[in-house]
Amino acid sequence: MGRVRNTVQKINQRLTVKLAATLLASSMLLSSLLGFFRDRLLNAAYMSNETAGLAGYPVGLDAYTAAFMVPDFMFAILVSGALSVTFIPVFNERWVKGNRKSAWQISASMINFMALVTLVASVLIIMFADPLMRYVIAPGLSESGHALAVSMMRVIAVNPFIFAISAVIASMQQAVGRFTFYALAPMLYNVGIIIGTLWFTGGVTIFGWQVFDGGIMGVALGVVLGSILQLIVSSAGLIGLGFDYDFKIFWKNHGFRKALSLLPARSIDQGMDYAVSLVEINLASRMADGTIRAYQQALTLHMMPINLIGVAISSAAFPQLTERLGEGREDLFRKELRGILRVIIWLALPVAVITFFTRGYVVHFIRNTGDPLMAGILGCLVIAILFRTIYHMAARAFYAQQDTKTPLYISVFAISLNVILAIGLSMGVGMGAYGLAWAQSIVAFLEVVVLFIVMGRRMPNLFTANFVQAIARMVVATTLMAIVCYVSVAMMPFRAEDASFFSAFPRFLIIVGVSFVAYAVASKLLKLPEIDPIIARVRKLLFARFDVKNS
Repeated sequence: MGRVRNTVQKINQRLTVKLAATLLASSMLLSSLLGFFRDRLLNAAYMSNETAGLAGYPVGLDAYTAAFMVPDFMFAILVSGALSVTFIPVFNERWVKGNRKSAWQISASMINFMALVTLVASVLIIMFADPLMRYVIAPGLSESGHALAVSMMRVIAVNPFIFAISAVIASMQQAVGRFTFYALAPMLYNVGIIIGTLWFTGGVTIFGWQVFDGGIMGVALGVVLGSILQLIVSSAGLIGLGFDYDFKIFWKNHGFRKALSLLPARSIDQGMDYAVSLVEINLASRMADGTIRAYQQALTLHMMPINLIGVAISSAAFPQLTERLGEGREDLFRKELRGILRVIIWLALPVAVITFFTRGYVVHFIRNTGDPLMAGILGCLVIAILFRTIYHMAARAFYAQQDTKTPLYISVFAISLNVILAIGLSMGVGMGAYGLAWAQSIVAFLEVVVLFIVMGRRMPNLFTANFVQAIARMVVATTLMAIVCYVSVAMMPFRAEDASFFSAFPRFLIIVGVSFVAYAVASKLLKLPEIDPIIARVRKLLFARFDVKNS
């Protein structure tokens, strides 16, 4: 046991912001690739394929997608991002002052409180799954699709409870700068779903007794397995931290009460985001079979760069920013925030543009031969990719100051507008699923603009002239890269007859590689310092063997 403890401690050492961001981005990339493989398996098994002569089971995939909505919604409003941005600043206040006893009391109280609340939520989901699915989530589903969605929702209903415990444990590790197991845990979730898709769908037999008949319900069992695996890995990260767990809620702990007081604003913010998703799924269920799945898959694809850049970097930087304010160093807070925003924008701009031009390829990776509807939706979401990526750091600038209300007020406006636009563009104007995507992009742009305006007024020296000029140079560099990317795609277009992953992937890599080289050259010529660490790393990798300092 002592050897295991020492090994875990070595693996789970405190990391710098740069290393933490790299680790989280790498983890999210691997998790996203596993997600691609997961979705590719599901789509191959249940989506219709005219080329292969498969009728598929699009209603089953729609039901599977709809089944997640209420469990995910409950987790979002009760835990999710609300927990990390309210728990970490309060925890860090105690941690940096050496008050470990209070910090652990807050942690134990939060675990117990969240477990209790989400357990009640899970029971309610199981009880009311049928009317929720019929009247709220997907009223447009057929009776068979409805019955399947209800059954799946009741299985997946356990997830909020398991995820709540995992989230508190993960936030504790994030707060003290331990990111290794925090980064590994999400990958196990996808592994569980893959196991469900490959093996549980064929039925489950134990000692010759068939306990489960199989079918698409096996995927739902894989979802639960994935959440359990995620909890186990997250818990392993606590080894060596000295966490003193107690089966008790310390109501008298001021820090715990403060964290709870900050929760409602962020919870409502998160909940409203999911309310938009509920409206979108409701609208999509009234369209052709398979539309729910196509729209959800496009959303998943557009989230990949958001997670890799925006979530990874902001999650890694957030604890340090809270520490700067805890130390009373507002000057360092503004300087570091400005630098982080520059890096995020510098990365997000080219990624959004490349995603737009290569959307046919990107969709192909989760759907053999591609999908015109899915690719079209993804193309409409590229503006959302850019601004949602920026949003995560912009919002955390307020959360670091323990201000959850300002982002909430802005979100109320943005989400209300999103619902209006979603209904108006999809149904009123007749744009269908494309209208849902355009509503997302328009609102993402407006939300970040308003956040930046408020940030600029609150922190007058944040957006300096140098910062604005740098962003302008990034736009120029991205424009030059866009031309190169467009020409590359025109020379190597995605073909619908590309049925193999390996036939399209090399061309995709060439397009992306050429585009990023063009962006790097343009960035260097325009004197953007964000490119310098990358050039230095490449130079080191290529020419380290020719170092003659010691010769």
